[in-house]
Amino acid sequence: MLPLHGIRVVSIAQNVPGPLAVAKLRAAGASVIKIEPPAGDPLEGFCPSWYEELHRDTVVERLDLKSGAGDERMQSVLADADLFVASQRPAALTRLRLDVATLLVSHRATAHLRWLNIVGERAHPEVAGHDLTYLARAGLLGSEVPRTLIADVLGAEAAYARALLLLREAPGSSAEVGLYDSLAPLIAARTYGLTGPGTLLGGAYSGYAIYRAREGRVAVAALEPHFRAQLFGELGQPDGADLTAVFAARSAAEWQAWARQRDLPLTAVAD
Repeated sequence: MLPLHGIRVVSIAQNVPGPLAVAKLRAAGASVIKIEPPAGDPLEGFCPSWYEELHRDTVVERLDLKSGAGDERMQSVLADADLFVASQRPAALTRLRLDVATLLVSHRATAHLRWLNIVGERAHPEVAGHDLTYLARAGLLGSEVPRTLIADVLGAEAAYARALLLLREAPGSSAEVGLYDSLAPLIAARTYGLTGPGTLLGGAYSGYAIYRAREGRVAVAALEPHFRAQLFGELGQPDGADLTAVFAARSAAEWQAWARQRDLPLTAVAD
């Protein structure tokens, strides 16, 4: 039997972080009802296949929560739930009467709920933003749009972990998770000088870098002393030498095979 068997979750969380966190709750055994606005979740339009995967085995209902019928249905669904998950700004939840004060204090029928909301940043929950703006503010953007979502995925992991803790707390407990806040461990690497321009892992050490090969690129991460000594020794280069010309002599696939034979942390870069 899965660990969350018997737990009932009601979610109105949209886009990526909420559905991703709730999908993990469902995978752990929880039953999930997703309430969407009449127009649906924007994620379904952006990426139908991922939306479908995240909502597998989820009951989806579309309601106008601003209408009397929609509000009545929502209250009925919540009355049987253990956990409510949202990803709206506090003012929006207050307008929908789905805020903590209403659900956990004013309404006896929903006072048993655990309440979780995913916001952009806990210190400024009303400020609009998305993954790209959170990364920009954190100093984690390069010159291109990132290849994947980072704040959204880390925020989903934080929301999932917080949901598990909430389910161990007393009925009526509530919590808020911030997407920007979830970036704290990534920001710390730059704050303490481990990454960033001119740092050990930011280009200052030639044994931890990305090089262009004859075909493709290779990523090298020879940090430990024995890897460092072996890398430069096998390449016939002095410790810390610039390896640009060396790696340009073979293809990325050839360098990867070479590294595997020598148990070195080097791999071809996937495009």
